Amino acid sequence: MRRSLKDAKILVTGGSSGIGRALCLKLVERGAHVLATARREDRLEALRQECQNGPGTLHVLAGDLSQSSHRLAISKWIGEHWQSLDILINNAGAGAIGRFDQADEQRLRQVMEVNFFAPAELTRECLSWLRAARGSGRKPAILNIGSVLAHRAVPLKTEYCAAKFAMRGWSESLRVELATESIDVLMLSPSTTKSEFFDSLVQSPEGIKSPSVGSMTSEQVADAAISVLVRSKRERILSWGGRLLVWAGRFFPNVTDRLLRRFAIPKAQR
Repeated sequence: MRRSLKDAKILVTGGSSGIGRALCLKLVERGAHVLATARREDRLEALRQECQNGPGTLHVLAGDLSQSSHRLAISKWIGEHWQSLDILINNAGAGAIGRFDQADEQRLRQVMEVNFFAPAELTRECLSWLRAARGSGRKPAILNIGSVLAHRAVPLKTEYCAAKFAMRGWSESLRVELATESIDVLMLSPSTTKSEFFDSLVQSPEGIKSPSVGSMTSEQVADAAISVLVRSKRERILSWGGRLLVWAGRFFPNVTDRLLRRFAIPKAQR
């Protein structure tokens, strides 16, 4: 059965830019009621203004998702305004580029906090509201925005790969646990996305970029995310380059390692 997004109550994290912003715009266009959260209040307010004439509605709540106080504030807002939640989209994330042995503990902890611990704990906070949505005749869902790097790790993104692998494992386990409650756990794994992601890397050299094949725009990824939601698709890996990397790593792991060593690591860092 296809999932209707019209009048659905949807929470989107990382809504101020990139994939999250594109998702908010497209969901409001489909008549959904969206709560967007992110750290930058000015960006959220600008997004709210942009959505004010849409068929759906956009509400904003600024804060740091890695802080338990903000996660509690989100849950409180849902209780006061909606009393249920149809869809939770865990999109917020942070990356880092560089050799693991040249970074410190803080980089690992920060990347893991934003990409794994925060969405996992937010989901825990929201489960009661997702369960409450079942009484309205809707089938609630959790959509986790993962990464191709949750399927095949690459060098110089050690912490990010670890966090996304953790999210994927957690999603698979949670999917089975919640199946009897008719709560879908879905996952979208994009490749490199053309967004502001690389403008806020954690403890990484300024201006550094990531070599990739088959990158997509934020709007394209948002369209794919909506398709996953509507069709209740268990998991989808995006871009031909991303699928090729996963396929090569699965069937030719040693060859893939050698290629990554040669082409993904600059000579100065080998």
